[in-house]
Amino acid sequence: MAESNQLKDRFLANTSHELRTPLHGIMNIAQSVLTRKKHVLDEQSQRDMELLIMVSRRMSLMLGDLLDVVRLQDKRIQVRMSAVNIQSVAAGVLDMLRFLTEGTKVKLRMDIKEDLPRVYADEERLVQIIINLVHNALKYTQEGSVELAAELVNGQVWIRVTDTGVGMDEAMQKRAFKRYEQGASGVGGIGLGLSICKDLVELHGGELFVQSQLGKGSMFSFKLSVFDERVEDALPRPMIHMKKEAETLASVGAQLSAAADAMAAARYDLTEVDPPAAKSEGSAERIRVLAVDDDPVNLKVLVHILSADMYHIEMAFSAQEALEKLHLEQWDLVIADVMMPGMSGYELTRLIRERFTLYELPIILLTARSEPEDIYAGFVAGANDYVTKPVDALELRYRAGSLSSLKQAVNERLSMEAAYLQAQIQPHFLFNALNSILALSEIDADKMRNLAEAFTSYLRISFDFLTAGKLVPLSRELELVENYLFIEQQRFGERLKVEWEVQADVNKEMPIPPLTIQPLVENAVRHGLLSQRKGGTLTIRIEKEADTVVFYVSDTGSGMDEEQLSRLLSPAGRENRGIGLLNTHSRLTRLYGRGLNIESKVGEGTVVGFGVNRPI
Repeated sequence: MAESNQLKDRFLANTSHELRTPLHGIMNIAQSVLTRKKHVLDEQSQRDMELLIMVSRRMSLMLGDLLDVVRLQDKRIQVRMSAVNIQSVAAGVLDMLRFLTEGTKVKLRMDIKEDLPRVYADEERLVQIIINLVHNALKYTQEGSVELAAELVNGQVWIRVTDTGVGMDEAMQKRAFKRYEQGASGVGGIGLGLSICKDLVELHGGELFVQSQLGKGSMFSFKLSVFDERVEDALPRPMIHMKKEAETLASVGAQLSAAADAMAAARYDLTEVDPPAAKSEGSAERIRVLAVDDDPVNLKVLVHILSADMYHIEMAFSAQEALEKLHLEQWDLVIADVMMPGMSGYELTRLIRERFTLYELPIILLTARSEPEDIYAGFVAGANDYVTKPVDALELRYRAGSLSSLKQAVNERLSMEAAYLQAQIQPHFLFNALNSILALSEIDADKMRNLAEAFTSYLRISFDFLTAGKLVPLSRELELVENYLFIEQQRFGERLKVEWEVQADVNKEMPIPPLTIQPLVENAVRHGLLSQRKGGTLTIRIEKEADTVVFYVSDTGSGMDEEQLSRLLSPAGRENRGIGLLNTHSRLTRLYGRGLNIESKVGEGTVVGFGVNRPI
């Protein structure tokens, strides 16, 4: 019987190698079709494609189990013990598997105190154990909850996964950890997950227990030793790992040959290898990197890896602290660990993506695992790249340099667009203003002089903005707007009414990005008010709200429907539109974390607003 099982193991393992490539091909094609054709697929077809992708991902997990069975049997899996924060691991795992509860009546819960001591374990294998236990619980739970809990009992940490699922009778409990055993509910699988969990727990010197009652659910539990802080300095750090095969590096090509020579001479000297500079040599600004990890030592290693003149690195010890720093300052790159207490790297990435696009703020996620489900969860959350621990220093530096270059290119394009916007004098506006000045010369000399002065001032400020820094005094921006409106009112008379509502205590010398209000005003006048024969009223309101100064430009013009609004700030199709609003929105988002807010109703008008708090 043992020999038969062994043959079965090897046959399935060999088969799994052959199945992985076509399976991932199926997944990738299905995902591609769903992404490209989502707008033409009906709702049922979309659900079918999503189901196909989910089934494929579950099959991928099964194939991974098959490979692990043989590795465990041949004793080819070794544990690398270190200090592990259980709450960090648990938060990351639950975020990774939460997609399995979508559309179900099952809730995923976590009950782990923040002050729970770290355990002595292999982080990668501990993540694998918990993923398998939670996934198994979800598979056999139709409604109710699956809870992941941990607590300190008699100097050891007990980890428990409890569900309200179908449960097991006593006979099934005795067979639960045997290979190829399955529950009686017929939910699928090949019966390897619990067997692998048992073997991995035993590699940690523990034992996996099960308590269950048919029809009421199950609880799987195991214990781990508390990490002894006194031996921390003696342990190898899994965070950093320099590859020793200089020949492999040399094969990358001439560009890396110098780096390979340096690696061969001093494999662990991180200062010997420099990635391509993400900033030009003449640039005075450095790349601002926010490194996020709950482990101070890991953060110091990251700082050391990226220690170069081109980088300015700051540390955040939690996802919440990172969000606060993102709100207050401008960053070029975020490097975050996946497994963090309270809020995982996945959740942090999702929250960042609510404010910044992939190219406005690149994110690299770090994790101890490189399984497809980990990588998939990272990219779905909105990460740009994914690096596994132990981190190869050269790889991380090149990936960071590449993404920083992307961010720099985006910033340069925004600056070029802003310069174009600042220098842009619409031909029709220039022509009409000059015509108005000439016409007034024969009617009203005083009005002509006033209009000529306003026009001259408008031109002077517009050209001054070309050489201005990224911030200018509010008074300068308002002067430009006043001159523009004065010229337009001379041309259109009663069709253009202007109202100013500026709170008295607003500091007129506060710094704001140049040409933020003027494009909004010009857009409201040209496309909102003057598109109507009767014209309308333009209102400019500036007021203080707490620590923020809020600007509103509203008009009583023709307004926009939902479809027009959705396209207004979308990069798609920008070549067929003006760049004013989109550029202003992008620059504000880059500086303050939030851009323009636009509300409009057809026939009633439009309100465009933005807030400026602490300028960067």
